[in-house]
Amino acid sequence: MDPRVKSSLLWGLVGGLGFLVLLQGYELVSTERVAWLVKFAVAAAVVVGATGVSYLYQFGVPADARKGNR
Repeated sequence: MDPRVKSSLLWGLVGGLGFLVLLQGYELVSTERVAWLVKFAVAAAVVVGATGVSYLYQFGVPADARKGNR
């Protein structure tokens, strides 16, 4: 597997697990509960989003974006 892809997938998993940890902390301090299906659906979306963003920006922000050019 390409190291860039592997790194991106691992960062995606870190993002998804981080979301679940934060959600569990929220449930511990409040009386609100979130359904299992909603938890894992949002966690899956976070994994996909974090994987995509980490793949695109692994080598930093493009030079044009830093200067404000599009």
